[in-house]
Amino acid sequence: MLLRNQTQETPASFILNGIPGLEDLHVWISIPFCSMYVVAVAGNCGLLYLICFEDSLHRSMYYYLAMLSLTDLVMCTSTIPKALCIFWFHLKEINFKECLVQLFVIHTFTAMESGVLMLMALDRYVAICYPLRYATILTNSVIVKTGLATFLRAVVLIIPLVFLTKPLPYCRSNIIHHTYCDQLSVAKLSCGNIKANVIYGLMAAFLIGGFDILCITISYTMILRAVVSLSSADARQKAFSTCTAHISAIVFSYSPAFFCFFFNRFGSRTIPPSCHIIVANLYLLLPPTMNPIVYGVKTKQILDCVLRILSGAKNTKSHSV
Repeated sequence: MLLRNQTQETPASFILNGIPGLEDLHVWISIPFCSMYVVAVAGNCGLLYLICFEDSLHRSMYYYLAMLSLTDLVMCTSTIPKALCIFWFHLKEINFKECLVQLFVIHTFTAMESGVLMLMALDRYVAICYPLRYATILTNSVIVKTGLATFLRAVVLIIPLVFLTKPLPYCRSNIIHHTYCDQLSVAKLSCGNIKANVIYGLMAAFLIGGFDILCITISYTMILRAVVSLSSADARQKAFSTCTAHISAIVFSYSPAFFCFFFNRFGSRTIPPSCHIIVANLYLLLPPTMNPIVYGVKTKQILDCVLRILSGAKNTKSHSV
């Protein structure tokens, strides 16, 4: 009897219903989603290739950018292909264990994204405030250790969410009104007490996001002080221009994150669910799409490498003709 109840309370699968209220527009919505995903994969793979094979990009700033690109690739690939399957082929079913894995990957790598942005802010702080000691402070060993620590922090803080979600009794509907398995969306299907899930989710968000935002704010406060103290206007502009791409990455990442966070806690009655789900997908898709473009345009070394490769390809083509 106990085994039967346990089977009923642990569903074999969930149904991801896509974007509620916009089912008729799923095919049209898939077009920008698919386009952005292709740009994200191509752009981030291109960045990883450049950083790996271009000697001029073997510096801490670009190693952290490579971490960001890898994180972005995992983040968008964990959700968008499944969303496109829902939109195009109506393949809405997802295994319970696969749902938990997706939940873990999404939350781990969004936490990793926040951590890498924080490390990149610290990198800019050291580069601008301690330029003569930059290479000795941010050695390859330090870069590897800080990257590994950021990843382990994300894993350690997100694993409890999975263990809190898995044993919940799921005796209500198995339909998730979303395109992926978000922790709260899954927990809300439970007929049990999800107070621990909500409290721990908030605590993890504040421990990760709160700490990272604090470090970013302090870093840019110190950078601003250092830049303002420079005597030359050209030096001030040059110093601050090295931060514009990173500031853009912060805006692209944290803006949809704040929207999703406040919607889940305070705005579920005033904002349409379809709006929340679209923004939740953009939260995982916009940074991977925009980061390679912004860094490619705003970072001179990367732009020079791209132009050199393109000009080399043109020269090769003209010689062959």
